Amino acid sequence: MQAIVAAGAGFLLAVLWFDLMFDVQVLRYRDGDVPEVVLASIAGYYRRVTTEARPMNRLVAAAMLGTLLAIVLQAMGDDAPRWVSVVSAVAAAAPIGIAAAWTVPNAVRLASQRDSVETQRTLARSICRDHLFCIPWIVTLLVVQLVWA
Repeated sequence: MQAIVAAGAGFLLAVLWFDLMFDVQVLRYRDGDVPEVVLASIAGYYRRVTTEARPMNRLVAAAMLGTLLAIVLQAMGDDAPRWVSVVSAVAAAAPIGIAAAWTVPNAVRLASQRDSVETQRTLARSICRDHLFCIPWIVTLLVVQLVWA
C-alpha cells in the first residue's frame, strides 16, 4: 500500500504544482488590484482543467479518493507502522477536504468568468491561498510515506 499512497501523493503534488504556476500570478498584486489580463489567464487555465478536460479532470478526484482508500488499507494492514498511517490520513484529509469544499468549486466559478472582476479577484486569491496551504500537507504525506513506511 505504501507505493500506492506515495504515488497518489506524488500525483497530487504535481497537480498542485501546475495549479500554482497560474495561481502565483496574484501574489504580485497583494496590495493592489489584480489586472483583468491576469485573471483571464488564471480563469482560462481553470476552465481547461475543470470543465474542458472531461473526462480527464475526473482523474484528480479519483487520485484523491484512491490515496485516501490506500491510507485506510495501509492502516488496516501491516504495511507500515500505525503512526505513519495516522499522520498520512491527516496530511491527506486536510488538503483533500479543502479542495472538495472550497478550491474546486471556486476554480469552476472563476473559470466561468461570470462574476464581477472584484469577485474574480477574490476567487483567484482564495484558490492561491488554498493551494499554498495544501502544499506542505501533501509534501508531509509524501515524505512520511517515502521515509518511514
